[in-house]
Amino acid sequence: MQQQEILRTLGWTLLAFAAAFAGAAQAAANVQSMRGDVQAGTAQVNPNDRITAGASITTGPGAQAVLRFDDGQVVVLNENTTFRITDFRFQKDEPRNDRAIFDLLRGALRIVSGAVASRSQNSFQLRVPQATIGIRGTDFMVAIVNPAIISVGTGAVGATNAGGTAVFGAGSFGSIGSSGSLAVAIPASAVPAGASAAFSSMNAVAGVVAGGMAPGAATSGTVAGLTPTTAAVIGAAVAVGAAAAGNDDNATTTHHPTTP
Repeated sequence: MQQQEILRTLGWTLLAFAAAFAGAAQAAANVQSMRGDVQAGTAQVNPNDRITAGASITTGPGAQAVLRFDDGQVVVLNENTTFRITDFRFQKDEPRNDRAIFDLLRGALRIVSGAVASRSQNSFQLRVPQATIGIRGTDFMVAIVNPAIISVGTGAVGATNAGGTAVFGAGSFGSIGSSGSLAVAIPASAVPAGASAAFSSMNAVAGVVAGGMAPGAATSGTVAGLTPTTAAVIGAAVAVGAAAAGNDDNATTTHHPTTP
């Protein structure tokens, strides 16, 4: 009986250890700052709450949320947005297990990439209804206004779907009409009003002027109801993204169609 009790205790200990390890591997983000109605599933979100992998975050009208992930990545969610942390795994000493897979179901967001994207570009995916977006050392925004509109601040993003892959460099805008059509570059003047308003709102969070990035400006004051600490966090993340991008920052767009 004593031996059975020892084995049972050992079994529970191992299960608890495995659960703790899995929880660490699946750890995701903290709510760095927010305003308005923000929910994770059906639960109300508050500042400093922990958001774990698998959660869907929804912002209401006039709301906004800033998530800081464990790898330093920052995500700004604009109003009327639904964002899912489909799979996020980061452990400082285990880069081979890195993974960051997100779904933007509606609305708009801004992402300043962190260690996961810097250590392995293939580990990051942002999925929207029209395409899958991959990055390298990047600060970019996406707004789903049918089409999906991409704005790249630093680095580069690639939008891949059945139509092929289009790569957009810093300072450029892209439009993705459907999951079957190749994304195309568009001038700033062609960005739909809804997307332009979302981009301006999210740029304001970090003290960045719409249509371009101003390194260092992200550390200035309280903007749009968010704290100076949040602005500083985004500013630091922008600097990391710009450093990782290196010489890839450019305003050109190249297309790489898929082979049937």
